Amino acid sequence: MFSATKRGINVKYYDRKINYYETDQMGIVHHSNYARFFEEARVSFMEQAGYPYKRLEDEDIFSPVLSISCKFIHAIKFGDSIRIAVRMVSMTKVKCRFSYEITDLESGEIRARGESEHGFITREGRPVIIPNDKPEFYQAFLAELEEEKGED
Repeated sequence: MFSATKRGINVKYYDRKINYYETDQMGIVHHSNYARFFEEARVSFMEQAGYPYKRLEDEDIFSPVLSISCKFIHAIKFGDSIRIAVRMVSMTKVKCRFSYEITDLESGEIRARGESEHGFITREGRPVIIPNDKPEFYQAFLAELEEEKGED
C-alpha cells in the first residue's frame, strides 16, 4: 500500500461524491461499492496516462480482474466527497497491478486502501502478451512506472 502524500510517486487522482444509492441503512457506503470506486479511478488513470480503456477494448484487449483487496479504515457516508489516489505498482508482459488510497476530499482523512491485479486477454479469452501485441500500450504504462522511479 502507499501514501498519496509520499513524494516521488506518480499518482493520478479521481474525485467523486457519494450517492445515496451507494449506502446502506446506516448511511455508510456499502462495501461492494469500493470495487466500483477502484474501477472508476483505474479507468480515469488510464485516460490521464493517455491510453483510455475504451481504446484498449477497441483494439480487442480486455483486462479482467485477477484479484482485489480493500482495507476499510474509516466509514464513508452519503454526501461525502472523496479523492481516490491511484497508481500503477507493476506491469509485466501479461498483467498489471494498481494501488488505491481513498481520502476524504475535505479533511484529507484516509478512508480506505486497496489493490487490484489485472490480466490481459482478447474478446475470445486468449491471453495477450502486451509487449508483443500492444507495444504502444506497454510503453505508455512502463513510462508511468519509470516516471515514478525517476522521481525518488
